[in-house]
Amino acid sequence: MFTNKTTFKQAFVDSIENKLGKTLQEASGLDIYNVLGHLIREYIGKDWMHTNKEYEAQQEKQIYYFSMEFLIGRLLGNNLLNLGTLQLVREALQELGLNLEEIEEQEHDAGLGNGGLGRLAACFLDSLATLQYPGHGCGIRYQYGLFEQKIINGYQVELPDYWLQKEYVWDIRRSDKKVGVRFGGHVISRELNGRMVYEHRDYEHVWAVPYDVPVVGYHYHNVNTLRLWSAESSQELGSYSNPADQNYYKFLAYSRSVQSISEFLYPDDSSYEGKQLRLKQQYFLCSAGLQSILRTFDKSGLSYYHLPSKVAIHINDTHPTLLIPELMRILIDDKNLGWEDAWDITTQTISYTNHTTLSEGLEKWPVHMVKELLPRIYMIIEEINERFCHLLWNLYPGQFNRIAQMAIIADDQVKMAHLAIVGSYSINGVAELHTQILKEREMKLFYEVFPQRFNNKTNGITHRRWLMHANPKLSNLITETIGHQWIAEPEQLIRLAPHAQDSSLQEEVARIKQQNKRKLATYIERNYPISIDPTSLFDVLAKRLHGYKRQLLSVLHIMHLYNQITDNPSIDMLPRTFIFGAKAAPNYHLAKKVIKLIHSVADTINRDPIASKLIKVVFLENYGVSLAEKIMPAAEISEQISTAGKEASGTSNMKFMMNGALTIATLDGANIEMQNLVGQEAMFIFGLRSEEIAHYNQFGDYQAKLLYESTPSIKRVMDQLILNSPYTRANNDFQDIYNSILKTNDEFFVLKDFDSYAAAQQRIDAEYRQSRSWLEKSIINIAHSGKFASDRTIAEYASEIWDTHPVPVHLARVHS
Repeated sequence: MFTNKTTFKQAFVDSIENKLGKTLQEASGLDIYNVLGHLIREYIGKDWMHTNKEYEAQQEKQIYYFSMEFLIGRLLGNNLLNLGTLQLVREALQELGLNLEEIEEQEHDAGLGNGGLGRLAACFLDSLATLQYPGHGCGIRYQYGLFEQKIINGYQVELPDYWLQKEYVWDIRRSDKKVGVRFGGHVISRELNGRMVYEHRDYEHVWAVPYDVPVVGYHYHNVNTLRLWSAESSQELGSYSNPADQNYYKFLAYSRSVQSISEFLYPDDSSYEGKQLRLKQQYFLCSAGLQSILRTFDKSGLSYYHLPSKVAIHINDTHPTLLIPELMRILIDDKNLGWEDAWDITTQTISYTNHTTLSEGLEKWPVHMVKELLPRIYMIIEEINERFCHLLWNLYPGQFNRIAQMAIIADDQVKMAHLAIVGSYSINGVAELHTQILKEREMKLFYEVFPQRFNNKTNGITHRRWLMHANPKLSNLITETIGHQWIAEPEQLIRLAPHAQDSSLQEEVARIKQQNKRKLATYIERNYPISIDPTSLFDVLAKRLHGYKRQLLSVLHIMHLYNQITDNPSIDMLPRTFIFGAKAAPNYHLAKKVIKLIHSVADTINRDPIASKLIKVVFLENYGVSLAEKIMPAAEISEQISTAGKEASGTSNMKFMMNGALTIATLDGANIEMQNLVGQEAMFIFGLRSEEIAHYNQFGDYQAKLLYESTPSIKRVMDQLILNSPYTRANNDFQDIYNSILKTNDEFFVLKDFDSYAAAQQRIDAEYRQSRSWLEKSIINIAHSGKFASDRTIAEYASEIWDTHPVPVHLARVHS
């Protein structure tokens, strides 16, 4: 079907006519996208089927990657790229009078994730399939994504992201694979034939129905699976159809309760009910996914003692930690294994990635909530805790405080990170600094007990989406310069480094960057009431909005620049466009105030006839994967300015780097490893180091108020948050931001790093004017970015954690 343009065009036009009863000319843009998507998925189907058969026949160890998020973005273009048919389809559609980019715009980003955690999971799936590892994703098929962000009068407003409102062509419902999940009720224990058995009674039963999305490997035939679970009622309306029957309303309440499980990504947990729903979601995913995995394993005919040699289950952050007690429950209650055998199997099967040092990210659940919602699971967690504390007592007799700090259940809470560590054979951080902090500070006590379990796996991104698909002209230039081997082996990008001073290559890199900037400028002008100069420096800060990521530091610095311009209108300042993209969590009040501040500053500066010639500020709403694919190729400065020690790794830093942006950064997360590769001269490093911040936090000898009072430039911008200024206009919008800095002593060291940040920005101003030197550094960054490809990361996971091997699938797919 895809052997040449003629056969593709015939198949495509036939599909339009046969499925829609329309001619090509009558079909809408959405019609065309849906037909093309179905055509591609059908083409993938044979490889998908053969992949599953080959995995079953080979009986190689299979990987199951559990994550609450899979931020997969649009799949049409990515699938065409990986199939090797992107150019063929683009040209064939062009001959039919259609534009592939416009067709891609019809696809809604799948509402399955929020930020870096979910995008990492998506990149990992891409690399698993491309490297031919038998690895699959396990997640939830949310009806609504996080939210659709709208900006109204500078304020973030959250609208439902009903991404499934239109047909989603990439998933297939597998109703024959559904499994039951139980909530609530109570557990009866009794002795039977010399062993304790446990009976779960009066529980709420929910069906978990899987929807499978194919994950296509690049130019290979391996097609892995992302299995997404949807919650459905196990009861029919039936006899409850009479509203006069009290059971009618019980059924409605039950039905609504079931629907809510897979309704929203990250429901608001500010209430008890919201917290309980999150816990329910997590168990729903873990129980459904495990039952499905073990059903597949049962086909092998092997005993469960062989499970660790055939199955690797990975926890992406603490959200799926209930996999540990759920696997214990199944092995003990359903498979009749003893505790010790079940524990050995569990702790040899499950591995865990930690993604944060923030206490808010290390989940804790109230004991009574777990006990009420998951009675049998709580019993198992309680037993795990008792046995672990007994182990600690033997190691540290009499050290009550140490044992209390490490207990899984303490202070009337179940601590999920502790459970994940105790129940896993591997615990990895996601950057060298992050792993070091886990070992030496945040998880030091656990590291002393289980030193062999801790390891580092620095994050990565897929160069196929973030360079080849997002920036095809740069990708083609790289291939023309060093050959195509880098596509299969992204670390071969390093072969660009000897060409960094080549003036002709620099000119081509500059030309492509300028084209990408014009393209982004056009997008902005079409969607926002602002015109930007595509020859200005594009300075980008695009990521989830959080205090530690310090979007506030950037906007305070922009206010400082504006003050300099108003003081000296003839100042020699490099024209610059500051571009923001970020969502704030709906209940994160302070983060939403920062969004309002960005818009107030933008409104003031963009209207100023003098300042707007030097500075423009743009906030792009509803930041997500598809928008990021427009931004990354155009960026020239990548803002990675988190408080040192707070960002586990970062992945936007890698995407910007791969597209030739230079980075302004603290020595945090993977920024350190980036600097080690490219050298200090090819980045703009500023600010406190993590050990300095740890010192301040330990001894309390940082006083933001003193810094504010002694530094005129800082005092001026801070006062502009609360006094009658161009931004406040006599209201109290930013009083909370002011208080967060001065009344709670600047938790994220914004003021402490302000002068260092401003000095680094001055270096950027000076160095951007030296175009040849700047382009050399840009090429150096691209050359070293292959180190941060997710193919490298996944190969390390596979060999050093999961102990699995590639399983090539050989078919007759023809690429063009």
